Amino acid sequence: MEHITLLLAIVVVTALVFDFTNGFHDTANAMATTISTGALKPKTAVAMSAVLNLVGAFLSVEVAKTISGGIVNENGLRTEVIFAALVGAILWNLLTWLVGLPSSSSHALFGGLIGAAVMSAGWSSINGGTVVTKVLLPAIAAPLVAGLAAMLAAKLTYRINRNVTDENQLKSTAKGYRAGQIASAGLVSLAHGTNDAQKTMGIITLALVTGGVLAPGSNPPMWVIVSAGVAIALGTYLGGWRIIRTMGKGLTDLRPPQGFAAQTSAATVILASSHLGFSLSTTQSCSGAVMGAGLGRKGGVVRWSTATRMFVAWGLTLPAAGLVGAGAEFLTKQGPWGITATAILLVGGSFAIWLASRRQPVDHTNVNDTEDATADEPRGVVTTAMAAVAPPPTASAVSDLSATIPAPAAAPDDTPRPAATV
Repeated sequence: MEHITLLLAIVVVTALVFDFTNGFHDTANAMATTISTGALKPKTAVAMSAVLNLVGAFLSVEVAKTISGGIVNENGLRTEVIFAALVGAILWNLLTWLVGLPSSSSHALFGGLIGAAVMSAGWSSINGGTVVTKVLLPAIAAPLVAGLAAMLAAKLTYRINRNVTDENQLKSTAKGYRAGQIASAGLVSLAHGTNDAQKTMGIITLALVTGGVLAPGSNPPMWVIVSAGVAIALGTYLGGWRIIRTMGKGLTDLRPPQGFAAQTSAATVILASSHLGFSLSTTQSCSGAVMGAGLGRKGGVVRWSTATRMFVAWGLTLPAAGLVGAGAEFLTKQGPWGITATAILLVGGSFAIWLASRRQPVDHTNVNDTEDATADEPRGVVTTAMAAVAPPPTASAVSDLSATIPAPAAAPDDTPRPAATV
């Protein structure tokens, strides 16, 4: 019994470590566009996001119940399986953070859990219907829905303001959109806490069920909700600056109206799915919304090489985390020495990734730098094709164009010459 109690404590701590990595890995979801457009200073943005993530953790437990009693069969599941699943999720989170890719922390957790459960008890331990309806289908639909909504919202925004030409009105409009960005970023942070903090609540609850502390089907205890909310808030405040740079500057160059459209669309999708118990990826929803908003402005550029790398990471997340989780479960099945070896691999791997990140550090002082190769990437095929849909200017419009070129400055003894008109 003492061994079980110690193992449960290790699993709970490891789950909170995952929650912490989820926080700094996904800070970009809420604050990347707000930081990149200058609506908020970087440190102010992550502090605001951290507080709202904590508040959001108390709003619902529907997603937590999906994880604790839906994806895998609780009966006969060993506590070591939960530990192995968390190892796979944490290592994948850290690896994708190192390369600045906004992969899904949610799918890393699901992949690790599925891989470890299959290694422990076979495919019969997985509830395939729940995985398809509440994990895979939302993973496909969420970025498409959020992206389409953001693109339409951005187009509508620019159309509404197309006749605004007065300089004072333009300044007032820009201030309004920046304020809207701050409000919508707060809504995304709240939604992220509601959706993602619950995943850790669910995994801890599942561990308590496997350890015999809770009955199957139980809701997360209050101490689990509080600890999960605090852990994700602390991770959010740390700031995943590498991924913030990718989403804020690497995918597309956003202006305040686009940032407002992207964040509002993403928050709507995330909150709706949380209410329905769909454990979708907030990363995929926000990334899809950013790309949609980028396409919503005439002449906007989406850097498809960065987007392609991101899509590949999305596709690899479930199987890669699953393989690591399965390997970790293979070790834990060997007994106490296997559990110890798995813990050592987790700590050693995490430390090695952190050391690698120190070679080219990214923090709040350089998060908006765009000196990398993606900053000057030309338009891709998709962006060019969409821009080509806009009708060319008419002949009358072209004939009315004129430009006045001022003459060179006259020398003191020269006769002044009139400006040349073309």
